[in-house]
Formats: sequence, C-alpha cells, structure tokens
Amino acid sequence: MISVIIPTLNEQENISGCIESIHAEGGDYEIIVCDGGSSDRTVDVVKACGGATLIKTEKGRGAQMNGGAEAAKGQVLLFLHADTRPEGGWSGAILSALEDESVAGGAFTLTIDNTACQYRLIESWVKLRCGIFGLPYGDQGIFIRRKIFDRIGGYRDIPLMEDVEIIGRLKDEGRLVFLKKCVVTSDRRWVEKGWMRVWAMNQMIMLMYKFGVNPRILARLYYR
Repeated sequence: MISVIIPTLNEQENISGCIESIHAEGGDYEIIVCDGGSSDRTVDVVKACGGATLIKTEKGRGAQMNGGAEAAKGQVLLFLHADTRPEGGWSGAILSALEDESVAGGAFTLTIDNTACQYRLIESWVKLRCGIFGLPYGDQGIFIRRKIFDRIGGYRDIPLMEDVEIIGRLKDEGRLVFLKKCVVTSDRRWVEKGWMRVWAMNQMIMLMYKFGVNPRILARLYYR
C-alpha cells in the first residue's frame, strides 16, 4: 500500500483538489493530512472531502511529514505538497519503479499550472537539475520505501531544505528514479513574487545551503 502524506498549513484553497486527484486514481492507498495548526478552513475542507485521515502536528513541514509517516500503514510513502496534484497512473508508476530493489525512492516530473512560456523554462531547468545532480525538490512529490525512511530517521526538523537534506541521505541507501508521470503544482508563488525573482532566490538559497548557512536564516530569506 502507498501512504500519501500531505502537510498542510492554511491550504483551504488547494487541499480538496489534491485529495480529489488522489482519489481519482483508485488502487491500494491511504491519504494522511498532517495539519500544522491552520487558522483558515483547511481542517473543515479535509473533513468534508472524506477518505483522508487528519492528524494534527507541530508546525513545520519536516515535523508534519514525520508525524504522517508515523501514522502511515503503507510500505511506500509519498510526500505530496497540498497545492500539487499527481496525474493519472501515479501509483502504478511508483510501484513499477520500486520493483527494482536497488531503488530507494524518487520523484515525479514537475509541471507548473500555468500556460505561459516562462514556466516551461522552469520545468526544463528542473529536469536538468534532476538529470545532472539527481536532486528533486518536495514540490515534485518524493516517494520513499518505508523501511528506508525509518532506517535513515525520516526528515530533519529544520525550517527549510528538509527535502534536499533527506535526498542526500536517501542516495546513500539506493538509486533515485525520476518518473515520466507528472505532478501539477500551483503557480501561486511564482505569480505572487515574480517568476524570475523566485527562480533566482531558489538558486541563491541552494548555494547558501551548500556552503553551510543555517536553514533558519535561509527560511527567513525565503519566506520574507
């Protein structure tokens, strides 16, 4: 079984679409929504959707996803952002990839929910980054074998870069695969902040992280 773990914080506009896209697949899966203390109607929306287990955790994406993993029953964990929707065939693609015992986990191909040409450039950059560096981000939907997730101790409780950090440890456990199947993620941050500014900020944050800058400092820059 695949356990789909979705951390939320004030995601009332997005969470229903995410849950519905998972339900559209069918198959053997469970959905666990880990809410970090939403002040909007996120919790009510999740309850209204049905078919998802709702748990409340401390605020912080790493802590929330660890809480979801602790409650999960599946042998495969898929960590999915609340503003991201997997396309049809997602579960079969994961299970097919994991038939190879050398595969520890992986991620999907990223599609941004905007038809403007600049977003195709961003998607191409993400493919290049994954191809050269083997580095997916959390908005691509990261899946991991449960036994490996437990063995490496799950996500670190840091305010940013928790996805990059766990990928580094995951590579020591086996191969990562990048599926042709897509996840469609919201364009909201690129539109709100400006796509060029967001792209440049992402590269700067990554470079600073690689040079050892504290994730708390990076989080203040990223979320300002």
